[in-house]
Amino acid sequence: MGRTVIVGYKPKPGKEVALKELMKTHLPVLAKEGLVRDKESYIMEAGDGTIVEVFEWLSEEAIEKAHTNPAVLEMWGKYAEVCDYIPVGNLAEIANLFSGFRPLN
Repeated sequence: MGRTVIVGYKPKPGKEVALKELMKTHLPVLAKEGLVRDKESYIMEAGDGTIVEVFEWLSEEAIEKAHTNPAVLEMWGKYAEVCDYIPVGNLAEIANLFSGFRPLN
């Protein structure tokens, strides 16, 4: 069974453009490694510049495999250079009944 996740990527100062470019590679890398469902992710931006992504892992096992997959680990290293992961619950938009974000894809 798949596992839908919502993740927040807070760009480091001056790394906003680099993060947006890196986001274009996220799902393709995971898909090439057979770790995610054949579905497009939702990528959006919060008012503070945090990028929010919603996507679906293939399974719990796929999530575990990602943590030892060389291609994924390399990609995650690039993410570490341009952003910090934050809980989406920290975003101001989440407090609204209808949480609105600017779509990026």
